Amino acid sequence: MASSLEQSTVARPVSGEPTMNAADAALPRHPRLRASRWPARLDLLQSLSGLLLALFLIAHMFFVSSILISPQAFHTIARFFEGAAFLAEPRPWIVSCVVGVVMALFMLHAWLALRKFPASFRQYRIFIEHKEQLRHSETGLWWIQLWTGFALFFLASVHLFGMLTQPELIGPYESADRIWTGNMWPIYLLLLFAVEIHGGIGLYRLALKWGWLQGADPLAGRRRLRIARTCFSLFFLGLGLVTLLAYVQLGIAHADRAGERYVPHKASSRLAEHGRPGGLEFALSRRPGE
Repeated sequence: MASSLEQSTVARPVSGEPTMNAADAALPRHPRLRASRWPARLDLLQSLSGLLLALFLIAHMFFVSSILISPQAFHTIARFFEGAAFLAEPRPWIVSCVVGVVMALFMLHAWLALRKFPASFRQYRIFIEHKEQLRHSETGLWWIQLWTGFALFFLASVHLFGMLTQPELIGPYESADRIWTGNMWPIYLLLLFAVEIHGGIGLYRLALKWGWLQGADPLAGRRRLRIARTCFSLFFLGLGLVTLLAYVQLGIAHADRAGERYVPHKASSRLAEHGRPGGLEFALSRRPGE
């Protein structure tokens, strides 16, 4: 009896190991499947690129709104980003390089976001049905962000391409002429609403995803984030509308001289008196060749 058991094909279990019957032993063995980390990495990269674009959006809005202070203030800031503070004369190609980096980041973020868009009309219909049944506010915000992001793919591309190819046309008169005489104000108006709504929702969803500013009570933290999202969008929409209106008014006043470059009065008078540029103030205000 013992001899027949020893000669059996069923292996005797080692102490502490689970018993394996003949049926289990006959099943093919496969290596353990490991979950891919790439979806998580791409999601993290999407969050990081969105955060960087949102920070750039905030800084950009404050820069362009300097026209509310004076045309001279905007002109000085524009020349500063052309390197006037540390170069012999402003170099507009520096702006083109910065815009190129922003465009690359923008396209990367758009490509990463496309992974989550409905890939077919059937998927689109399924999502719409689920959204109507659930009536979930966060799902509705994601839907708004999807469509504003789709609009930005066209609107922001037009704006960035213009800044990339014609950086020397960034100035009080130049920008105002482009907005009014160049009939670009409808595109800028749509771009303003799309980017501020998209950016506000994006920062809100980032804070929820990564647990920022939630505190001990998640529900209270979510309410605070909703208030912050609303205040963010309203503030930058208001600032953007007032700024766009200032450029439109300047463009209307300058329409009969469209194409004329802005020359600071102080710099012009100083150049006339001394016959040469002087000091940092003029260096930050003048263009190449002026």
